[in-house]
Amino acid sequence: MKKTIYDFTYEQLNTWLMDKGEKSYRTKQIFQWLYRRRITDFAMMSDIKQSLIETFNEDFVIDPIKLKQRQASKDGTVKYLFELQDGFLVETVLMQFDYGKSVCVSSQVGCNMGCTFCASGLLKKNRDLSAGEMMAQVMYVQKELDVREERVSHIVIMGTGEPFDNYDNVMDFLKTVNHDLGLAIGARHLSVSTCGIVPRIKQFAREKVQYNLAISLHAPNDALRSKLMPINQAYPLSDLMDALKEYSTLNNRRITLEYILLKDVNDQPEHATQLSKLVKGMNAYVNLIPYNVVDEHGFRAVDVASALKFYDKLMKLGVKSTLRKENGGDIDAACGQLRAKAEGKL
Repeated sequence: MKKTIYDFTYEQLNTWLMDKGEKSYRTKQIFQWLYRRRITDFAMMSDIKQSLIETFNEDFVIDPIKLKQRQASKDGTVKYLFELQDGFLVETVLMQFDYGKSVCVSSQVGCNMGCTFCASGLLKKNRDLSAGEMMAQVMYVQKELDVREERVSHIVIMGTGEPFDNYDNVMDFLKTVNHDLGLAIGARHLSVSTCGIVPRIKQFAREKVQYNLAISLHAPNDALRSKLMPINQAYPLSDLMDALKEYSTLNNRRITLEYILLKDVNDQPEHATQLSKLVKGMNAYVNLIPYNVVDEHGFRAVDVASALKFYDKLMKLGVKSTLRKENGGDIDAACGQLRAKAEGKL
């Protein structure tokens, strides 16, 4: 299996080219061909010498994924099922918002975190995705948008997998997305979501980057969170909150606390009260998320009235909150759902 040229950050490609005896200006040329002109064949790089193109063809591919299935929702959400070079499947989602077009990227093939409500966990982790395989997801979507002269404006790493379980590749991917000669998407339009791997949150805090950090919280106390999310047994809420406060101190960035509303599980008034006490004094807000039902897990979504009631309770308790609009409800919108169906697990 060949590596993809997208695996290289700008600095890594520059080092690779210098080791081949090339001048550093080649790096700029190649990045422009890849990310501005968005070529599909190395032969299209008309100002690159033939011997270097032959080396690229021998050692790399441009696009390491191919489309297996595409679902489009009436609300504009598009879900893609991609096949990798080794036959594994991953999902990507394009979401349409008033502020732009956001791509939700998968970071692993499967997931080992075991969150009890999540379709991603129906298939255990096979391997990490490389930085280039994550980039290829975005590039496929961007090339579709090019036809309409539109562009990806935001990226969230919230698809299948735990991004901080694939930390180095995720950070390399973000570097290229953010690079002026890459896709040039502003750092504050890039978000990483973690279920709460405390050592990696602390490492991320020390990177001093402006990317957004989102935490999959989903419960306001240890007993409930441990039932829903096994990661809480390794890193309980006290450790997680301490790490988030350290992150805020070092970066002065607001944190998003993701909270999927599960009917009769974490949506009661006492849960809102507990949540308000947990986040008191933090530079954070709670993003309430409608649940995309996965029948195998047995959880159910709350109705709109109940969601609004929970939201109102939080706001009255002084917790800054948002209630996310449901996206892709008429397709397999939950993370991992489309892949699980394709693999015969749903």
